Amino acid sequence: MTSNEPVLPIQHPNRDVNQKNAGQGERRNRRALGDIGNLVPVPTLPEIGKPQPQISRPITRTFRAQLVANAQSVVDKNIKKPQETEETPKRKPKKPTKSLTSVLTARSKFACGITTKPTDPINNIDESDINNELAEVEYVEDIYKFYKLSESEGGITDYINSQPDLNAKMRSILIDWLIEVHRKFELMPESLYLTVNIVDRYLSMKTVPRRELQLVGISGMLIACKYEEIWPPEVNDLIAISDNAYTREQILGMEKAVLGVLGWYLTVPTPYVFLVRYTKASVPSDIEMENMVFYLTELGLVHYTIIMANNHSKLAASAVYAARCTLNKTPAWTGTLEHHTGYSEDEIRECAKSLVGFHACASETKLKAVYRKYVNPERGAVALFPPARSLVAEGGGGSL
Repeated sequence: MTSNEPVLPIQHPNRDVNQKNAGQGERRNRRALGDIGNLVPVPTLPEIGKPQPQISRPITRTFRAQLVANAQSVVDKNIKKPQETEETPKRKPKKPTKSLTSVLTARSKFACGITTKPTDPINNIDESDINNELAEVEYVEDIYKFYKLSESEGGITDYINSQPDLNAKMRSILIDWLIEVHRKFELMPESLYLTVNIVDRYLSMKTVPRRELQLVGISGMLIACKYEEIWPPEVNDLIAISDNAYTREQILGMEKAVLGVLGWYLTVPTPYVFLVRYTKASVPSDIEMENMVFYLTELGLVHYTIIMANNHSKLAASAVYAARCTLNKTPAWTGTLEHHTGYSEDEIRECAKSLVGFHACASETKLKAVYRKYVNPERGAVALFPPARSLVAEGGGGSL
């Protein structure tokens, strides 16, 4: 062998075999991918009889649920429901059998003329407002119980005899004019009822000369609007609508005097708060019913005798009763209304008769502010409705 010849490495015949065996040994020691739960076998369906191919993707809870649902649907399709045949008898529900005692008792009552009348159910008028936070369903009953207890506090006393320059007719003319002003300014109904309350309470405590009666009315409306309205009328508007009868200083001075006499006590339960609740209790209630109730109530506001003889809650309940009679609602007075108002039909009948009497002659009186307000089609023209026949024959009323 010469030095120019290449030297070949010596090859051992078992070297490749040993290396191959060594590699297999390493693979045996390595954990196979299929052993870590990545491949999940599908359960064999007994109805199909063949195992499903394994899924080569990671399984999730949603995918597992889908597999089970698919398998169950296949099972349901293969299961045949037993068909009903005409020979299969159908079970009939058993009728409740009455005992001999109940049958004999019923026959005895019928023979004696004793019949059990179904009681008038009390409707849950707040059921539809459960999710309305402004309705205060949890506290509304307690609120109105408090209103009933507090409506006599700071109330109105019979003051006409203690007013040497005033009489009931003058007071009616003032209230009729305030209703007209309220309509022209398009104010909230709360403002009107609070205005009348302020005027009557002030006249109950303070002697007022005749020339200042309208000034008391204007100042009372200004106070009520500041309390109830978002945008109350300005003093200049009140001066203009009173035909410049009073100056700005006189109106503001009377406003201060009224608030001082009343002790700034303005949070009072007026008829309006009771009207809202009692109209809601008049099931079913609609816009026609609502307009009729407010029409009859405002007719009562004009008349001094009605205000003196009935507190606010009774006036509101009587207006609802008279409105139901006018619109031919049957029954005229329900258990739901008696429960929420606290008045029976006999307790409010006399006041309702008077309101219906005012309704009967509303178009003929000299004071027509309420009539003109509710003859408008926007308020259902309820002033044109015929008065309640069941009450007008017995009722009083009168004209001014």
